[in-house]
Amino acid sequence: MALDETALKAHARDIRATIIEMLLAAGSGHTAGPLGMTDIFTALYFHVLKQDPKNPEWEERDRLFLSNGHITPVRYATMAHAGYYPVEECLTLRKFGSRMQGHPEREVLPGVESTSGPLGSGLSQAAGYAYAARMDGKSFRVFCAMSDGEQQEGNTWEGVMFAGKYKLANLTAIMDRNFIQIDGNTEDIMPLEPMRAKYEAFNWHVIDVDGHDIPAFVAACEEATRVTDKPTLILARTIPGKGVKEIENDYRWHGKPPTKEEAERFLAEIRA
Repeated sequence: MALDETALKAHARDIRATIIEMLLAAGSGHTAGPLGMTDIFTALYFHVLKQDPKNPEWEERDRLFLSNGHITPVRYATMAHAGYYPVEECLTLRKFGSRMQGHPEREVLPGVESTSGPLGSGLSQAAGYAYAARMDGKSFRVFCAMSDGEQQEGNTWEGVMFAGKYKLANLTAIMDRNFIQIDGNTEDIMPLEPMRAKYEAFNWHVIDVDGHDIPAFVAACEEATRVTDKPTLILARTIPGKGVKEIENDYRWHGKPPTKEEAERFLAEIRA
């Protein structure tokens, strides 16, 4: 399928607007991470993933695990725009009884592969799934989106070691390398660099990309499919709060929703 960058950018703009609208309606939630990962989720759901929104439990679909479950507004909004459910449902985010909980629940929303929230668990889950898929002779790929902050969790490195040992070439991890966590810059709180060298030392193939360059990200996903002897990490360098200059790179927006006045400004900027 040919890459339509113009259409993908338009989808990303609409998804960012929906994220702001749903956070405003909820009155709580995370802003910086979802906006920063919008271009990547747009590329995944509108170009990369083998999926069927009308048949979300299709056996041959690619699996996408969301380890950093707190950025789930970007997943909900992207899935809605991709046709999994009406966009209007996104406005029920964090409401009692809603399928759009603050962290995704696997058994509540079709198309969500795992319940996530506790950071550091997603890569181990995805690695185990990829290992089982290979045992069963399945051809689908397993993706895992994760934060950089959760690289400070020991469980993450158990998954890294497991995937490297078993050469899980059907596994692609995507790290949101935005350098922020709830208390500040990752390199001030618990330095993570050299990230690339660490993963390569555990027998991973690593691709560095600009997480807002959609063609470059798609090319990285395609490169991962050509690697046959090890898992791949796409080290995606992103700007938290991307699309709203006022909050870009500001860690204080990690877990803060906009007020009505802020949302109006943010939406005007995004739609412009």
